[in-house]
Amino acid sequence: MRKNISPWLHQLDTSRASVRLAEDLTTDVTIIGAGIAGISTAFEILEQTHQRVVVLESSKLAHGATGHNAGQLIAHFERGLESIAQEYGIEKAVAAQRAIESGWDILERIYTTARLDIPYFSFIGHTGLTSKGQVLMRLENNRVRVAGGLTPEALRIADTSAFVHTLDAKYQGLYSIVPLHEVQEALETERTDFIAVLSYRKGCLNSALFCQEVLRYLEQKYPDRFSLYEHTPAHKLVLRNHSALIDAGEHVVKTSRVVLCTNGFENIRIFSENGLDIDAKYHHLVSGTQGFMSGYLEQRNKEPIAISYFTDPSTDPENSYYYLTRRPYEYEKGKEHNLICIGGPDIPLEESLPYSRDLEYPDECASMIDQFVKSTYDLDPNKKIEYQFTWHGLMGYTRSGIRMVGPEPKNPVLLYNLGCNGIGILPALYGATKIVRHLSGEDVEISLFDIPARVETYGRTRSSLLSHLFRSRRE
Repeated sequence: MRKNISPWLHQLDTSRASVRLAEDLTTDVTIIGAGIAGISTAFEILEQTHQRVVVLESSKLAHGATGHNAGQLIAHFERGLESIAQEYGIEKAVAAQRAIESGWDILERIYTTARLDIPYFSFIGHTGLTSKGQVLMRLENNRVRVAGGLTPEALRIADTSAFVHTLDAKYQGLYSIVPLHEVQEALETERTDFIAVLSYRKGCLNSALFCQEVLRYLEQKYPDRFSLYEHTPAHKLVLRNHSALIDAGEHVVKTSRVVLCTNGFENIRIFSENGLDIDAKYHHLVSGTQGFMSGYLEQRNKEPIAISYFTDPSTDPENSYYYLTRRPYEYEKGKEHNLICIGGPDIPLEESLPYSRDLEYPDECASMIDQFVKSTYDLDPNKKIEYQFTWHGLMGYTRSGIRMVGPEPKNPVLLYNLGCNGIGILPALYGATKIVRHLSGEDVEISLFDIPARVETYGRTRSSLLSHLFRSRRE
């Protein structure tokens, strides 16, 4: 068994002092969770309003999912865009897609405003496909993109695939036919079972390091309006009509609004003085998956890249894949390599032990990743790969597969920016901008980020408001 050692936490400043909450206090907004969602939400509120912001973190800055993720930037949902359009309509699906794609501009704006100088890479990345079903799903996604006014993603299908010359005419213009070697070159593999490659914008970011540097900017610019308290878990949240009380152990925070920027599994009890049951519903909004990743260093002689490999053609085309990123990485001061990160194995939380970052890394997951690397990317049969990093993280999945961003329908004192759904960095940044619109008093349009994660849980208590938004096909 191996230890949970993250390459992202390895780059953090270990000399940075953390502060615990030492007294009762009153503030305008309290954010629970100091990962990328919490820190970016604090950034947006402080930059765009005059409100005071307190962030409470049960552990340390960015030491949760933000410090134990794959480090990829992808403006995708972890389900096909076509399936979202089938459930909610093309207009709402495409609006949601545009929203998470806006995360690229938000990230660059934060970099410029906070004058960040930490590495961030953007490029055209790739997804390798091995079956007709996987190809058809991407073609349907492209049809939705075009119908909604978005540019289709580049899909190249190998001329050796059995079905390429019999595709329906409705897909004309949504793909190109290329030699197999062009697919292999994009995927950096010699495997012949990949029959197509989808190419679109991807990126790499150490989101934990991003949080650390944004925090420094906020502490310097807003010392009178911003505070972060680490090792300060929120145990109980009491919602009133226009404010809330947070039990943070020995001290209490009185706040006008609360924003939950967590993975959904903290032991927080929620009580509402209006009598509506929020606590039980909240704890069923998100289900968990423990993802496993490994990383090793190689010579820095290739450009940054991110590639996903759907290796099993028999499985659901929306699931079961490996993902690989390559980026420059300073492991020891002054010594830069390329860091190769690979992930794929995961365990549903309900089928595993209660999640803890202190759990050891299973040997079988390390073996699965190593076998994938040697069969697909690093093909030297005599090379023994030394994995400097093996880590796992907890991913929160909403029932809809779409991030929850917006006010709690039973008491808008509480807001959410949570549910990474496996692809969380860019959606978290978008979520921060939507939260500040609510806190600024805007009449924010209802979107898929407000509703779908709650339709099953809360029922259709707001059906008159929702009826025009959804073409539901739930059983």
